Amino acid sequence: MACKVRNISVAFDPLRESNIFTNGDYISGRITLEVVKEIHIESLLVKAKGEASVMWSENRGRHNVVYHDKVTCFRSILHFIQEQKKGQDGYSLLTNECGQCYSSIVGPGTHVYPFTFQIPQRDMPASFKGYHGKVVYFLEAKLCRSMSIPKKAKVHFNYVPQGDTFVSDLMMSQHGSKEKKMKFLTSGSVAMDVHIEKKGFHLGEQMTVKIEVVNNSSRTVKPKLTLYQKQSFFASNKRSVKTKELLKEKGDPIGPSTKQSVTKVLTIPADASISILNCQVLKVEYRLKVFLDIKLALDPEIKLPVVFLPVCLT
Repeated sequence: MACKVRNISVAFDPLRESNIFTNGDYISGRITLEVVKEIHIESLLVKAKGEASVMWSENRGRHNVVYHDKVTCFRSILHFIQEQKKGQDGYSLLTNECGQCYSSIVGPGTHVYPFTFQIPQRDMPASFKGYHGKVVYFLEAKLCRSMSIPKKAKVHFNYVPQGDTFVSDLMMSQHGSKEKKMKFLTSGSVAMDVHIEKKGFHLGEQMTVKIEVVNNSSRTVKPKLTLYQKQSFFASNKRSVKTKELLKEKGDPIGPSTKQSVTKVLTIPADASISILNCQVLKVEYRLKVFLDIKLALDPEIKLPVVFLPVCLT
C-alpha cells in the first residue's frame, strides 16, 4: 500500500548572518507536511530542545566498560493537533492565521504549520562537539497517526550564550610565580613571574603575556608558552579528560646570571569553542602554560586559567 505521507520536514528562519541564536532570541520556523492521500492525524507537534550528552569506554581487564550520561538544558513543546484521549489532559493548541484550530483531517497537497519559540533566558552551555561528548540544540517535528509508525524530522541550530554567564572575576589580572633550585651538575636557581591583564578573552582578541625571568644558575634557559584546551567528561562518578594544544610560542635563550623581561602577544583563535563551565556532564576549559626549557632538568612551569568568551552578536 502506497504511503499517504510523502514527507515531513522542519525548518527555521536564520536570525543573523552567522546563523547563531542566543538566550532570549525568538526562533521562528515551520513544519511542512506533504500528503498524497487524505489522512487522519492524531497528533502533530514541534519540540525545541537542548541537551548535553557524554559517552566513552574504558578497558577493565577482560571487560570494556561504557560510561554515558545525558542532561536536558531546556525543552519546550508546541502542539498543532492533539486528539484528547480518555484520562489524558488537554493541550493548548496553536491556531492558524484565522485563529482557528488546525483540522485533524488533512487532504492531499502541501501543508505548512508555522511556529515561534523563545529561547530561555536561563544560563545554558553553548553548542559544542568534543572528544567524548556534545551539546546540541534542535527542533523536532513529530506526526502520529493510528496504526502507523510516527514520522519525525529534526534540524539543529547553533546556540551561543551572551551576557555575564560565567564567573565574576573575568576582568581581574592573572599572576603566577615559580622558583627552582638547580641540583644536577649545576648550581644556583631560576625564577619567573607571569602576568596577563585579565582572565576572560573574547574569540579573536589578543592576549599580552609578560614574563620576568631571573636566571641565577649556570644554565641557559628558554621561555616557552602553550595555550591549550581541556575537555572533561563526567558519568557514573568517573571522569575522562582530553587536552588539545591551540597555540605555541617561545622566547629567545636567556643566559646564566641574567635577568630579562619577555613579552608575547597571542591571538585567541576566532574559531575556537567558548568555555563551558555551566554543564553537569562536560566542561571546556583553557589554560596558559608558561615554562622554562632547561636541558637536563625538570622544567619549572606556571599554569593560568583563561576563559574564552563569545563575540557579541549583532
